[in-house]
Amino acid sequence: MNESIIIMMIGVSTFLGALGLIALLWGVKTGQFDDQSKFIDATQFDNEEDLRDAVMMEKKREARSKKREEAKKKEKHYMPAD
Repeated sequence: MNESIIIMMIGVSTFLGALGLIALLWGVKTGQFDDQSKFIDATQFDNEEDLRDAVMMEKKREARSKKREEAKKKEKHYMPAD
């Protein structure tokens, strides 16, 4: 084989590898691979009653996190000055 062809093949493969790595890192950074158990939860809650329970649990979880955030805001607001 000609030496210039080998150099060109190495350059192209390095470029494609770097491009793939950049695409992978971008996907990880933007959350493309985040699976928040959507498919597992969908099979776990098959009937209507289980779905209602899941929705109620999610609402309770959101309410608890909202209360925690409000408590943190009040703590910051009412901290005594030193």
